[in-house]
Amino acid sequence: MAPTINPATHPIKMLQFNTNNNSRASSMRRPDTTASGSSMYTAAEEDTNGEASTCGRILIFLSWVLVVLTMPFSLLVCFKVVQEYERAVIFRLGRLMQGGAKGPGIFFILPCIDAYARVDLRTRTYDVPPQEVLTKDSVTVSVDAVVYYRVSNATVSIANVENAHHSTRLLAQTTLRNTMGTRHLHEILSERMTISGSMQLSLDEATEAWGIKVERVEIKDVRLPVQLQR
Repeated sequence: MAPTINPATHPIKMLQFNTNNNSRASSMRRPDTTASGSSMYTAAEEDTNGEASTCGRILIFLSWVLVVLTMPFSLLVCFKVVQEYERAVIFRLGRLMQGGAKGPGIFFILPCIDAYARVDLRTRTYDVPPQEVLTKDSVTVSVDAVVYYRVSNATVSIANVENAHHSTRLLAQTTLRNTMGTRHLHEILSERMTISGSMQLSLDEATEAWGIKVERVEIKDVRLPVQLQR
């Protein structure tokens, strides 16, 4: 008769039982590394922002002390003037000042920690150089145009794009080629006003994020190939 084996006292079963218990215990003791890592990162970020804010306050205080000690000569540096058609975008310690662009008239800056950019709001004209375009009916024409635009938001034109004027001019050339490439030759010759309006809307929508307002677009001249000229 075979001996009866008690599963509870069998060495292999006991080993498996102990292993399972240890796994459960270690999983219960294992910390939530994701949550703790996130909280550590947030705490470190807050400490960095706090240190930067403290250093900024100290530098602002020292700048005010410098202004007071060097009066009245410091007033020549602190007070600036922009014209009626201009605005000043001020950065303090690399950050945009609250309240938007300053001007027209007189405004105040702190030496050493403030920098400003002067923005002209007057309407500008840009002569788009002749663009070689292949029309929808496969005719190569040369087209040039004039774009009238201005800065509508001084702060955005400085903060959102490196050079708003250069970017607008490059976009005007591309838009002219793309618009003409979707038209037949007879449409280009007979529907200049419609095409100009379409270009103006397209440019204005694209440059809004740069603080630019495109007011008008006019197609100046359309040069036909020699074999099509009469």
